[in-house]
Amino acid sequence: MLHRITAIIEREGDGYIALCPELDIASQGDTADEARVNLMEAVELFFEVAPAEEVRRRLL
Repeated sequence: MLHRITAIIEREGDGYIALCPELDIASQGDTADEARVNLMEAVELFFEVAPAEEVRRRLL
């Protein structure tokens, strides 16, 4: 099953915050691109280790 998820990246102080609201996962970086890459890594790790029920709950 394919899902499209959102990445919201905002400047905060001297860096950037990246948020995936569908999964309630956030990350940060010194640049917007670094924050995006870090968020992608965090999302990938979530899918690797989270129980299937947790993934379903967050995507609903």
